[in-house]
Amino acid sequence: MLFIILVFFSLFIFPVVWLNYILNKNNKTLINMPFNGLEFGNQILEENKLLNVKIEKTLVGDHYDLKERKVKVLEERISKKSLTAISIICHEIGHALQHKENYKPLERRNIIVKKTSWILNIGNIVLYSALPIVLSTGSIVFLKLCFIVAAFSLSISIIIQILTLDVEFDASFNRAYPIIKQKIPIQYHKACKSILTAAALTYVIGVIRNFLSIRFLWMIISKIR
Repeated sequence: MLFIILVFFSLFIFPVVWLNYILNKNNKTLINMPFNGLEFGNQILEENKLLNVKIEKTLVGDHYDLKERKVKVLEERISKKSLTAISIICHEIGHALQHKENYKPLERRNIIVKKTSWILNIGNIVLYSALPIVLSTGSIVFLKLCFIVAAFSLSISIIIQILTLDVEFDASFNRAYPIIKQKIPIQYHKACKSILTAAALTYVIGVIRNFLSIRFLWMIISKIR
């Protein structure tokens, strides 16, 4: 049992540790870099005639907001002259380019997310609201039902992430990386590619984490009598 727990822990934590290592390793300020993340991003937006797209800071993680047409990144990406800041902003602008070109997989992801958001919301409500109530009342049947609903919600999330992996890889390697190679000195290309890989694999990491969470929930469900 201890071995299984250690395996689950390793598979759950290692991808996140690797992702943070890549981003932090390349987040050092480069004095010779001619632009920070915001300046670089605005230059790319202007050159690609994405004048209706804005870059702004957020607290909820780097992403492109299709509805608002905004590239939203962590505050330090805005002002920092680092490879991580530049590469992440370039990746998110990759999504803006997809949006401009009506990239079908991006439209498909948007539709899937809209149609399944209510299921994900129910799963979150169960995990954060209903579950404490169930634990306090001690209802085994209701407890098992909550775990099943949560597992179903995570399954939907996995399906969404798998179906939209091509969106992330396209944003990193077909959109962002050619721009990086054109704008950034060649000695930084390898590091930028590793950052773009990390950005693309964020969804893969999400799949792994959700799968392990489902497996863990299923183990609990099977033990409930």
